[in-house]
Amino acid sequence: MRAFVTGLTAALILTACGNANGSPKVRVEVAAAPAAIAAAEPETAIVPLTPEVDAKIAQIRAVLERNSLTRLVRLAQAEENFVSNFADESHRVHWDLLRRTGFDPLLRLGALLDDPYQTRQVGDETWYIWPDFAAMDADELVLERLNFTDRARLRALVGDPGLDSIRDGQGYSGIRTAIAEDGRWLYFVHETVEETQASE
Repeated sequence: MRAFVTGLTAALILTACGNANGSPKVRVEVAAAPAAIAAAEPETAIVPLTPEVDAKIAQIRAVLERNSLTRLVRLAQAEENFVSNFADESHRVHWDLLRRTGFDPLLRLGALLDDPYQTRQVGDETWYIWPDFAAMDADELVLERLNFTDRARLRALVGDPGLDSIRDGQGYSGIRTAIAEDGRWLYFVHETVEETQASE
């Protein structure tokens, strides 16, 4: 019966919609097409900052707000085994030299801490690393897996030569910093050991 009613309705529509020359017109109502659904990217669980890491970030930001390289040096010197460079220069000398080349450690560190972070397990402790790219292994950092925003952010950090290195299977080698879960500030560097040795 339903098939008969459907057929009759279709026939009536064809008859009613005919034009002057006898050619039938058909009006078909179609449900709206569903919106395209992008493939969901796997989400990486973000480990919340510990209170000790939060406190260290607050200390660093207080120094950055005063725009004081001297205070940044003092903060770094208060950390045992803190690394600012791989050329065995003092933090002060190294950061002064960078400033003369147009690389402002204070501005760059502030921008870095505004970026997303990721964690990495090192031994039995967790390190919080900025930017998130610096916590990835080389085989995880695949440009084709990054969205447009992340790729632009990565280019701003490492430039086109850095992107070429990543395409060649090397890991992230740009500016980075890390704080251990107990609040120790571990490093704030802008190059790798190999890059330092190549420039000497």
